[in-house]
Amino acid sequence: MRILIKDGRVLDPATKTDARLDILVEDGVIARRDIWIDEKKTEADAILWVHGCYVMPGLIDLHVHLREPGFEEKETIETGTKAMARGGFTSVCPMPNTKPAADSPERIAWLLEKAEAVSPIHVLPVGAVTVGQAGEEVTDIAGMAKAGAMAISEDGKSVMNAALYREAMKKAAENDLVVLAHCEDKNLAGSGCINEGEKAEEFGVPGISNAVEDVIIARDIILAKETGAKLHLCHCSTKDSVAMVKAAKEAGLSVTAEVCPHHFSMSTDDMDRADANYKMNPPLRTREDVEALKEGLRLGIIDAISTDHAPHTAAEKEKPITEAPFGIVGSETAVALTVTNLVEPGILTPYMMAERMSYAPAKILGIDRGTLEEGAPADITVIDPNAEYVIDPKTFVSKGKNTPFAGQKVRGKVRYTIVDGVIAYDSGLEN
Repeated sequence: MRILIKDGRVLDPATKTDARLDILVEDGVIARRDIWIDEKKTEADAILWVHGCYVMPGLIDLHVHLREPGFEEKETIETGTKAMARGGFTSVCPMPNTKPAADSPERIAWLLEKAEAVSPIHVLPVGAVTVGQAGEEVTDIAGMAKAGAMAISEDGKSVMNAALYREAMKKAAENDLVVLAHCEDKNLAGSGCINEGEKAEEFGVPGISNAVEDVIIARDIILAKETGAKLHLCHCSTKDSVAMVKAAKEAGLSVTAEVCPHHFSMSTDDMDRADANYKMNPPLRTREDVEALKEGLRLGIIDAISTDHAPHTAAEKEKPITEAPFGIVGSETAVALTVTNLVEPGILTPYMMAERMSYAPAKILGIDRGTLEEGAPADITVIDPNAEYVIDPKTFVSKGKNTPFAGQKVRGKVRYTIVDGVIAYDSGLEN
């Protein structure tokens, strides 16, 4: 398929480009990028006029939950990846906390085969750190790497046995896999369900302190230093997490970090009721933490924006906040929340948004994506930053509708998602 993208603002950090350009896509790659490409001479199958839109390398999400196998009532590989295409994502890393867990070469191979059959985007598997995520035995990390795993993680929990985790980190380093770390001291967390502080007291529910996250971040950075592992810290939510990542980078360690849109868009102050749609792990933090996260993103201390897309059924989220599961959906709101809460206020430029949502994630994984240079695979996201709308979970493609952002007016809408030169999502085709 030959696609001509006309008159967009091309944002390509890999080539330090921020300019109005045309892009010609042919045979799955970016064939040409120029100030003007004559549409009459290209014989394009599709001409996309995108004046005023951002044209970015396809967005890459380092942290999603597709739920299949085992929890198909929440999400499937097909519904999840279609929702992610609608959200502008061309590559995603599904966490291994399925049932059974993605903890073997066979499980990784199954995921890739299923994704090849039903997904409109690239699925980059993440293998579990321990067998069955039980925290007792390290998985066949070398075998999973050969089968196609891009990283390992115990997401949903931390590996509390530091000796075991150290062994896994060594094997990850030997096989050039990234370690995606969920940092949570389960003993400190206890039965906590929202951030420790005034809201927890007001609602009469147990709280989760910043130390729950910070203690494990410190431990994991030390283990990464010892093992030489590439450590990526998932869903950072505290001001001290930013400080520790900064110190680790200054020390020359291979440490990167992400923040989720909900953690830079909301604080505990926004919780007006004990609604389980506000319940995620780590929890919404204080305004002071939120400002530190934004500053970390602005300065590049925090490398990436990831969603931690975590769908649940309506029945689960209608339970009392102490009983409901942690997690919210994020794939279909990430672009708008980033534009509205970071780009519009001037915290990030559009160019920096492309860095945090595409270029940096590609570098972290070591994949040949995250660029719009000629000859590169044609993974492209087109965003209209001026489109205003109200978030309505009923319109989500995801099975999950669990979001605290329902009813919020936002700016920034994905117009097209192109994967390997094929239009995987076109907003104009929606009803």
